[in-house]
Amino acid sequence: MEASPRLLAEVEAVAEEAAALILEVYATDFAVLGKADASPVTVADERAEAHIVAALQRLAPGVPVVAEEAAARGEVPAVGARFWLVDPLDGTREFVSRNGEFTVNIALVEDGSPVLGVVQVPVQRRRYAGLVGQGAWCEDAEGRRAITCRAVPPAGELVVASSRSHGDEAALQGWLAAQGLAGRPLRHRATGSSLKFGLLACGEADLYPRLGRTMEWDTAAGHAVLRAAGGEVCTLGGAPLRYGKPGFENPHFVARGAA
Repeated sequence: MEASPRLLAEVEAVAEEAAALILEVYATDFAVLGKADASPVTVADERAEAHIVAALQRLAPGVPVVAEEAAARGEVPAVGARFWLVDPLDGTREFVSRNGEFTVNIALVEDGSPVLGVVQVPVQRRRYAGLVGQGAWCEDAEGRRAITCRAVPPAGELVVASSRSHGDEAALQGWLAAQGLAGRPLRHRATGSSLKFGLLACGEADLYPRLGRTMEWDTAAGHAVLRAAGGEVCTLGGAPLRYGKPGFENPHFVARGAA
């Protein structure tokens, strides 16, 4: 198995199937449970994850799958140079509040970097997909089109993507000041889940500083799409964000469009 256009198409189909399962639950009066870390979980998370994991194991036998809900139960496989990262329902808080800003995230990681990613947006019936070295795409009711980042402007207005549910405005303003950006005109685009990576990949935002806790399954799919579209994700120290870290927890990072 290699990261190829054919594999990407198969993963896109899996993500779309998972989205359909999520929407079935979304249309009901579903229960909200709590995990050990106090974050919410629903039957939609669990059904989508079970479907995705089984499908990936059929597509790529022997390649480990690290998935959020299984990890919450302590079921984490040993990973090597190649593995999958899955967040079956990224933005469960958005799902619970029914604002539509939640996604299905599936990524393939090779040698610490995400090389293939699919971000499916069930309510919007939109999908972002990317294969590093081959390009990135967005597909919705208007069809499928290639997408690319825009260059971060050296002057003038900056569009900053930020989290709807996990934002820290004081930390953001502090970071902007430290980067010498406090005096620049800023326009904020607040949205949930990995949709922020989609804004960057489509050239609708310039920066996404994440100054709070995230896990690798939260970011890998969006990161892959962004890389394929010409962008990057780095730690605050400037190093590329890597995957397969002990505990799968990310440091603070900044995602950006093309340099």
